[in-house]
Amino acid sequence: MHKGKQAAALAAIQMVKPDSILGIGTGSTVNIFIEELAKAGVRLEGAVASSESTAALLQQHGYEVLDLNMTGSLDLYIDGADEANHQLQLIKGGGAALTREKIIAAASAQFVCIVDDSKVVDVLGEFPLPVEVIPMARSYVAREIVTLGADPEFREAPRTDNGNQILDCVGMHIDNPEETENIINNISGVVTVGLFAARPADTLLVGYTDGRVEERTAQ
Repeated sequence: MHKGKQAAALAAIQMVKPDSILGIGTGSTVNIFIEELAKAGVRLEGAVASSESTAALLQQHGYEVLDLNMTGSLDLYIDGADEANHQLQLIKGGGAALTREKIIAAASAQFVCIVDDSKVVDVLGEFPLPVEVIPMARSYVAREIVTLGADPEFREAPRTDNGNQILDCVGMHIDNPEETENIINNISGVVTVGLFAARPADTLLVGYTDGRVEERTAQ
């Protein structure tokens, strides 16, 4: 198990209120969080999951998975990231759950992002930026993304849980994440882009291999 990811996951558990409804994201660090949450015996009223894979893991550990339409707003959302900058703006979507992740983040009062130190960067974009698209719009969206200076690659993988496809945008140097998020979201056929800039994380827990955890908050 990656020590940095585990350290960040363990730190996040301290922020969970027992018997609350928790928003939970997708990815390897989140999977560690769920395992450690269950191991610690933390009880939840339920959880809202950002993907079918997260929902399955939660149910495997005896947690009830709830529909966001029924829970209303959430107090806390915990998720990982593929990249995070010093303003706590993120690239997400490596696990293909970016749309549901963005919805839950928007519906949550506090968004805590858990990462290992390799995910922290000065400028977003080295990790290919995922864009979820309606299938019929894939080629059109790809052409529009080329005009932004990126190379869109069609992800040859199963469709997202929403039945859509993903373009991974390679070679983007994202100096203004919020502006880039807005531009790509406004391309017809885009469901959402994996930039979490308009709604960044509120707290970033950065885990290191020696077990240290650095807590960063939005400036």
